[in-house]
Amino acid sequence: MSLTHQDVARIARLARIAVTDEEIAATGAQLNNIFGLIEKMQAVNTDGIEPMAHPQDVSLRLRDDVVTETNHRDAFQAVAPQVAAGLFLVPKVIE
Repeated sequence: MSLTHQDVARIARLARIAVTDEEIAATGAQLNNIFGLIEKMQAVNTDGIEPMAHPQDVSLRLRDDVVTETNHRDAFQAVAPQVAAGLFLVPKVIE
C-alpha cells in the first residue's frame, strides 16, 4: 500500500493538522516506510507459533499477600459527621 500526496493531505485535513506541501511529502514518505514494514511483518509465516505475553521467558517474583498497614477506620470515622454500620453517610447527590 502506498499513500499518494492527496491521501496524506486528506488525512491531515481530517485530523485537523495544518501541513505544508513539503511536510506532506516528508510525512507521506514516513508513512509509506511504516506501511512497507507492516507488509514485511505480515508476510512472515506465523502458523503454529503460540502468542507470547513477553518476548523473553521471564517470571515475576511473588511475595506473600500480607497486610502491612494497620486499620485506622475507627479513628477516621470518629471525626466523620455521620456513620452507620461502619460506613460513611453522605448526602444524596443523584435523584
